[in-house]
Amino acid sequence: MTTAKLEGVSPRQLLNYARQPDDLLTIAFAGIIRQASMRGEQPWIRGLSDARFKKLLNEYFLTQALSNESEAMPAGADEFDDLAGLLLEHRAEPSEQLAWLALAIASAAMGENHLWQDMGLPSRKVLSTLMTQYFPTLAARNTDDMKWKKFFYRQLCERAEIPICKSPHCAECCDYAICFGKDD
Repeated sequence: MTTAKLEGVSPRQLLNYARQPDDLLTIAFAGIIRQASMRGEQPWIRGLSDARFKKLLNEYFLTQALSNESEAMPAGADEFDDLAGLLLEHRAEPSEQLAWLALAIASAAMGENHLWQDMGLPSRKVLSTLMTQYFPTLAARNTDDMKWKKFFYRQLCERAEIPICKSPHCAECCDYAICFGKDD
């Protein structure tokens, strides 16, 4: 795997090099790259070539000193492609920046914590704002404020016509508290 530290810039310091440090997309990209780095994962954003990753860095940060290269990811090893496809379908606009964001969110969703944590965001509320702003048709489906990873997987299961609820309605399910409500 590629060691990603050049010219004194590390993924943990990336937000210090932000062109617009308060911009929601900048915060999301910096957080996702930082969290993936801390987990020892590469590429930090799956599905992006190193050239596209450097373009992302150039647009949002004052550095191109990081690399997104890695050994090839095994195809079909997880739901990354399906989730990336779902997010890409629901972008607010067909821009390259929102394609990067879709891939970044799908990459972070492969982590083991709550999605907002795997994205390095300060709260679930920030993630919900990001989803509402950049993936509005998908966010609108999350009417009961289901936790985002669970919601994504529910959407994927519904697409595949795989029944997922243990009861006819979520409110009756013994896992309700796990799927809905605040993240601690």
